[in-house]
Formats: sequence, structure tokens, C-alpha cells
Amino acid sequence: MRHVTLLISLAFSLAASAQKSLPWADQVIHGAERLDQYHSLLTGKRVALVVNHSARVGHTHLVDTLLRLKIDVRKIFVPEHGFRGQADAGTHISHERDESTGLPLLSLYGKNFKPTAEQLSDIDVVVYDIQDVGVRFYTYLSTLHYVMEACAENRKPLLVLDRPNPNAFYVDGPVLDTAFRSFVGMHPVPVVYGMTIGEFALMINGEKWLAHQLHCPLTVIPCLNYSHNQLYRLPLAPSPNLRSTKAALAYPSLCFFEGTPVSVGRGTEKPFLVFGYPEYHQGTTVFVPQPRPGALAPPYAGLQVRGHDLSILTEAYFFELKSINLSWLISMYESYPNKNEFFNAFFDKLAGTDQLRKQICSGLNEGSIRQSWKPALEAFRQIRKKYLLYPDFE
Repeated sequence: MRHVTLLISLAFSLAASAQKSLPWADQVIHGAERLDQYHSLLTGKRVALVVNHSARVGHTHLVDTLLRLKIDVRKIFVPEHGFRGQADAGTHISHERDESTGLPLLSLYGKNFKPTAEQLSDIDVVVYDIQDVGVRFYTYLSTLHYVMEACAENRKPLLVLDRPNPNAFYVDGPVLDTAFRSFVGMHPVPVVYGMTIGEFALMINGEKWLAHQLHCPLTVIPCLNYSHNQLYRLPLAPSPNLRSTKAALAYPSLCFFEGTPVSVGRGTEKPFLVFGYPEYHQGTTVFVPQPRPGALAPPYAGLQVRGHDLSILTEAYFFELKSINLSWLISMYESYPNKNEFFNAFFDKLAGTDQLRKQICSGLNEGSIRQSWKPALEAFRQIRKKYLLYPDFE
């Protein structure tokens, strides 16, 4: 049996050896900051925004920026976690009104995932600006898809203000089998697809992934001073349990545990930087999840969970690895006392296939599993290249 302790120790050694100057994208200019490129597209138009707290122009929210410029913002569509990005994962968001501006906040994570024809009837143009993390099961990507679909159906132009994401420097993971399509995975892409949200929008259009092969009237405002060979530092937490760049970098590897009995630290100070379960005997740390904003009912609330703490890892570890750390998942499966109860029904949706679960259960090693991903990954890389807006890492 592999031991996670050994794997973590090896990871620490690799991280320590990688303490060189990282190519941080600190000079990037976000699409939202390039007002000269899109102000004229909104002037005199009735505008709807698809945003949350991450839509910023410098330190000012995009809503406030546009209102000060006398842009006629009529309504705001909000994704999972709400306008302020504080609601628990999976919690349905209700319609409400923004206290500061008085604008209606219309949920795209409640009764409907897609703007309705009625909601778009008094709108001339829709603007999308949400910080993505570049991982297939992060639901802001699905919100983008449905917004594009609604715009295509109602012939409304969509403006995407592009932002880098922290996992855009590699491509890895199983490619989704569309038989497992869900809101946590809608497109035949790998877990980590190595694209910005603007590039992904171009791919949705170009590959005709919208219903009935519709085409969205799309304009992307690209970033400046950015390439895929850079590491992007998140300016703020894009959702309640991804509180740092390091957590976002660990997210592609740890989110698989959400389909298992393993806690990823929801309800602690280190969500997505610790993992474990109460009966685990090989852990190097102990944490006790407690109800808190963003994790009101965390797994194992009030119980001691033994596991591993990844916060000691550096961003350099993930940048040098440039892949999902599948060994953590395999090792926790091997340690679990009742293997028939390790995977739940959500796991295959996260993986986008039932093959990963079956491979782990059959005892396949990480190298063999990765080898099985190669043909689909190579096919995706060829598709991906057609839509890149920035210099690539390859």
C-alpha cells in the first residue's frame, strides 16, 4: 500500500527544490480594466451583467464603475455562491435586490440556470465577468454556457471580459464522457483545460456545444500582458472555500474527494488545503470542521479528522508538477477500511466518467491510469489550440 505520508514528504522535497522565481502574471491588465475597448459597445444600451463579487475594475466593482459612466445597467444575474460570493456550495440562490444600487439580482442557481426570454426582453447586451479557476467542475463555467445559450436563443450580444485563471498553465485529467454530463461538467474537456474563460467561450461557440448548435453573438475583451506560461495570483477568493491561490491550485486534485467520505477541510481555516477522515491512521495533522459561513454543514462537524495539511506546499510545487496529483486519491482509497463505501454517486459526475472509479477499484496504478487519458487529452489539445488568445505553455 502506498502511504500518503511518504507522498507528502516527497512533495515537500520537490517543492523545496523548486524555490526559484516564479513567472507570476502580476502585470496583467484584465478585460474589465480595458474600458476603452468596450465602453462604446454599452453606451446607449440596456445592459445586464452576469457577475459576482469578483468583477472588479481595480478596487471598484464593475457595477459601480459602469453606473458612474452612466451606463444603463438594468439587472444583475448571479451564479452559485451569490452576488457576494458567500453562500454555501450547492445552496440555491434566491432573487433579491442589491442594497447599494437597488438593482434586481436574478439568480442563475435557483429555479433556473439560464436567463429566461422574459428576463432578457428589456436587455440589449449582456456582460459576463466572473473569476474562473480553470477546472471543469467549477460551476461558473456552466453558468457561462447557459448564458451563451440564452443570448443565442434571444439574439442578444454577449460581451465576455476576460480574466486569467490560476490553473491555465497545464492540461490534465480525464476528458468528460457526455453520458456523465451535469452542471458540474457540461463539456467534453479534461478536468484542467488550460484556458481562460474568454477562450473557453470561443471554444463553446466554435465547437457548436450549445443546444441545437446555436451560435452566440460573442465578443471577448482579452487581457494584456498575459501568457499561459505564467502563474496567476488570485486578487480575492472566487468562492467561499477557495480562499487563496494555493487552494485553487490544489482544487483539481482534492475536489475528487467530494465524491468520497474524505473531508477536504470545509468548515476549517484551510478548505482545500487539508484532507482526511476520522478513522484514518496515517495522518500527520488533525482538524475539526465546524459550521461557519460558506460551510454551514461541513462533513464531520465537531469531530476530529486525521489527515494531511497541504498548506506547507508552495505554489512552486504545483507549477512544477503541472498535473493533477492522482496519488492522493489512490492512497486514500487504499487506506479506507470499507472500500465498497468509498465512492458515492457524485464521484463519477466530478470525474466526468465511470472509468476512473473502476480503474482505482481494480488496483490500476497512477501511471496506467494516466496512460489511458492520453488519446483524449491529445485530441483536446488540438481543439484547444484553435481558440487561444494568449501565448501557450507548449
